[in-house]
Amino acid sequence: MALAGVFQGCALVDSYARLGTANSEAVENALFSLLQQNPTSTEAVYGSFANLEIGFAALEKILDNPKDSQSAMLLRYGVGVLYIARKISANGAMLKHIGSGIENAARQAEHFSLSHANVIANIADLYQKTISTLKFRIQVNGVATHLQQPAIASRIRCLLFSSVRSAFLWQQLGGSRFNLMFRRAEMLKLTRELHQQARALNNL
Repeated sequence: MALAGVFQGCALVDSYARLGTANSEAVENALFSLLQQNPTSTEAVYGSFANLEIGFAALEKILDNPKDSQSAMLLRYGVGVLYIARKISANGAMLKHIGSGIENAARQAEHFSLSHANVIANIADLYQKTISTLKFRIQVNGVATHLQQPAIASRIRCLLFSSVRSAFLWQQLGGSRFNLMFRRAEMLKLTRELHQQARALNNL
């Protein structure tokens, strides 16, 4: 579920970058996951198992056909996100800054809404003041006219932030790049099953 969360954020970033839009419900779900600091379970981070359908679909496609151009793009984003999560985990000052910033954003979301422009701007600004200061940055490819729009750029930063949050969870649960490299067949089988379950729940 955590890895699906990583790639759900990446898939939504790719959608904004190429198309200028993305599934609004999935975007809200990603923002919700970002603001969960003390969840009672992995599923609680995402609100519902079914909310990860886009992430399971993206992960299934990546594991099944990593040489596909879109899969390769999402994999590049995902590997970058996992790298950033490892870097931040070793930076106590940045973690503290992010933690307090997320708390502020969560309070703001309670007053407004998850997808309110003020909340989006606040989270995007936090991303710029923390993650964007790292030497390594994720280069998002897409249509320039979309990427140059401030509203879309802010949403992309928020979604990358949500992917980093899921990457933290993935690592806390014992996930590593080794899993992606050497257990692909096993992961594909499980991801396919979970994708079918999530899709069935959403079709009820």
